[in-house]
Amino acid sequence: MKLFGKGRKLSREDAAFLLVDNLLVLFVFLAVAYPLWYIVVMSFDGDIYNTALRLLPSKFSLNGYKAVFSYSKVWIGYANSLYYMVAGTLINMAVTICAAYPLSRRDIRGRRFFNLLFVFTMYFSGGMIPGYLLVSSLGMIDTTWAMLIPGAMSVYNMIVMRTYFESSIPGELREAASIDGCNNMVFLFRIVLPLSTPILAVIGMFYAVGHWNSYFNALLYLNDGDRYPLQMIIREILVINSVDSSSMSDFDPEVASQMLERMQIMRYSLVVVASLPMLVIFPFVQKYFVKGMMIGAVKG
Repeated sequence: MKLFGKGRKLSREDAAFLLVDNLLVLFVFLAVAYPLWYIVVMSFDGDIYNTALRLLPSKFSLNGYKAVFSYSKVWIGYANSLYYMVAGTLINMAVTICAAYPLSRRDIRGRRFFNLLFVFTMYFSGGMIPGYLLVSSLGMIDTTWAMLIPGAMSVYNMIVMRTYFESSIPGELREAASIDGCNNMVFLFRIVLPLSTPILAVIGMFYAVGHWNSYFNALLYLNDGDRYPLQMIIREILVINSVDSSSMSDFDPEVASQMLERMQIMRYSLVVVASLPMLVIFPFVQKYFVKGMMIGAVKG
């Protein structure tokens, strides 16, 4: 029996398994893709109070995007999130490389002990209140450093990078470089990092997405709205259901109605606008995800 135009013959059991498998994958794809498509459709729909399921806008409109781009807090949050993402990712990568490379060297004394210290933090931590007291004692409350320093390194990402260095950078290469007079710093920057582009791109993407979606640190450590990331602005609109609570303090019904209508218009468009940077970055990094998976598949 031939299936999907393939030349090889399949048994009835294999054909039935592939059919069920493809139907299951199709179902999961639709379950994941349609909510995303629905948000895009609603962002272009002028009938904001009609939330019926649809594939295309019932009334095409750009009012949602006009409201988003005319709202000054969105631009402030966008700029802050971009800054936190770029600066935070650079700090994350620097700290992670500085931890992963030495721990990947088998000739480092105490390597196993330091590995255990890092792994220990994955299971036990001080918690939210001690973390807040530490950040406060360092004078970082309501500063941009509170968004960058507390999460300067992910132990999981460090372990992944360390494992990559161990499996992909042979010890013979380091010995040959040392014979040619190459010290550890030169070997790291001129040999190890250029050969580790896939893992650097993948880990960098993980960190960038984490910073872009982060809001909890801002909720804990930031008081000034001018330092809020975009996710906090989205939280104000989607969760607190308020665009600008100060403008509704006079309880004017007409003003309140206008602000609530504006909030409804902005909801879907703001989600689309907030997702654009990751959608733009991911295609450039996707090939490294595939390459990293293939490297792990052919080794061992």
